[in-house]
Amino acid sequence: MPSEAPSLTAHPDWLQPQWSQPATGVRAFMSTRAGGASVGPFESMNVGLAVQDDPAAVTANRLRVDQTMGAKAVFLQQVHGSEVVVLNAAHALPDVLDIAPVLRADASVSTTPGLAVAIQVADCLPVLFAAPGGVAGAHAGWRGLAGGVLEHTLATLCREAGCRPGDVQAWLGACIGPEAFEVGVEVLQAFAVPAVAASSEFFSYRPKAAGEARWRADLAGLARQRLQRAGLSAISGGTWCTYSEPSRFFSYRRDRVSGRMVAAICLV
Repeated sequence: MPSEAPSLTAHPDWLQPQWSQPATGVRAFMSTRAGGASVGPFESMNVGLAVQDDPAAVTANRLRVDQTMGAKAVFLQQVHGSEVVVLNAAHALPDVLDIAPVLRADASVSTTPGLAVAIQVADCLPVLFAAPGGVAGAHAGWRGLAGGVLEHTLATLCREAGCRPGDVQAWLGACIGPEAFEVGVEVLQAFAVPAVAASSEFFSYRPKAAGEARWRADLAGLARQRLQRAGLSAISGGTWCTYSEPSRFFSYRRDRVSGRMVAAICLV
């Protein structure tokens, strides 16, 4: 089982996974707002290119990710789906030359040392996977979770690394917490939860004087349940709320004009 190697230049405020089990040969982190070059609402470690930030600042921030990883971080064009890509050398070609392939997916797998998985978030849940011979990451909002992005990522990782689900451990990064994540009936329906005016395991009913019924959803709890059902027992993290800590985390739901953080992992 892999174990996190010391990071190179990680900012002291960034999150460092505390894996459930000891491991070797993996480097991983999740950035916060600190340690970057962006200003204004994107201050300062925004890695999102599609949020109207200065492209030069985003490029500098992504370079910081590479330097911290000691590897080339491959970003995805995330679409809230369940598609998984397996990274290869072509994905590390320079974006500025327009020769790197555009990856429309919400998860990726790497079995190549020096080629890092990079997942962007600003309320959705990033999940990093470590296994003997491979790593993976998934962007898990409620749509992706309901669509099976975690299960698809795990299956692809096990196939590419030649391991079993029981050999894999997962770390959950920061996401919007259950006290802040208010959802409608369509989210309950996506998870096959009866739409009744009562609470269930991961949905807490919030009465309203008028208008449609609303619930508060536990995104990290839903992810843990799905990972456990898929055969994982080593699951850690998922204790930070992006919405409730504006000085530390970007949050799209809180601010609308918001940067993006990154959760990254690679073999070393």
